[in-house]
Amino acid sequence: MTTTEAPLLAASALRVAFPGRRGAPPARAVDGVELTVGRGEIVALVGESGCGKTTLARTLLGLVAPTAGTVAFDGSPLDRHARALKAYRRRVQLVLQDPSGSLNPRHTVYDAVAEGLRIHGSPGDERELVARALSRAGLRPPERFFLRYPHELSGGQRQRVVIAGALVLDPELIVADEPVASLDASVRGEILALLLRLRDELGLSALVVTHDLGLAWNIADRVAVMYLGRIVETGPVEDVLTHPQHPYTQALLSVLPESPGDPVVLTGEPPDPSRVPGGCRFHARCQVLASGEAERAGVADRCRTEDLPVLAGGTAARVACHWAAARTGA
Repeated sequence: MTTTEAPLLAASALRVAFPGRRGAPPARAVDGVELTVGRGEIVALVGESGCGKTTLARTLLGLVAPTAGTVAFDGSPLDRHARALKAYRRRVQLVLQDPSGSLNPRHTVYDAVAEGLRIHGSPGDERELVARALSRAGLRPPERFFLRYPHELSGGQRQRVVIAGALVLDPELIVADEPVASLDASVRGEILALLLRLRDELGLSALVVTHDLGLAWNIADRVAVMYLGRIVETGPVEDVLTHPQHPYTQALLSVLPESPGDPVVLTGEPPDPSRVPGGCRFHARCQVLASGEAERAGVADRCRTEDLPVLAGGTAARVACHWAAARTGA
């Protein structure tokens, strides 16, 4: 996507809050997010479990209604009436992480892939469309898989069937939630290569939700790092993963096998989203604050007491961190 081209998908000031339990304040699962996905672009949304990334993805898909803010697709705000959402979900398809849970064990591969065509009443020759989708997903010859059941396939083949079920509707964007998390290492690379090929050959855009920055490095054009409902760092994958600015991004990268130096062990779990701490929401777990580096940079008090602004959307590299701002003079 060029910097002047309008994004295919855009979230603006997006917030999602769920009622608190037993009188607790609302849980701010998504707390002011600006995020874009361009045409023919793969964006990786990265963060620990519980950071809000799956809620954000479901909101972008129209499966969760936002508390505030907007989602726009192809320049138009998302219409939440049932008929409009059905049309939207034809253009934006979900790929889940567990193919075994995504596929009905009583349905053949043919029926699993044809289901979307039948729901949407798609025109054309069903058999031909199913065969084309399976072929695009790397299951060739497609007719060999028509009458197979999920238990007769390998994990990688099952994930390809799930992807074919999305491709059969010719979507413009797929949202893939941990698409290779349940697969063996030998198969992960094949599925990632498939997603890259679909982008190159079909111009398909993708938002890939993952906890794995190594996956983001291998597949994404751009990465957005999420912590406690906010995007804390974003930009081209080379910038963010080669020169990470936020201590949280640095910690996530430090545990990769190829990372130099010792891994950073984050203490404790992410805070409760119904009780977001004051100041930088990462400060209680921040290795830079704990080591005294933030104190030496003169920003320790700001880290503990001063909230950070929501990062603007777009393709430029941005970070929400008092310490990183002090280092760069921003």
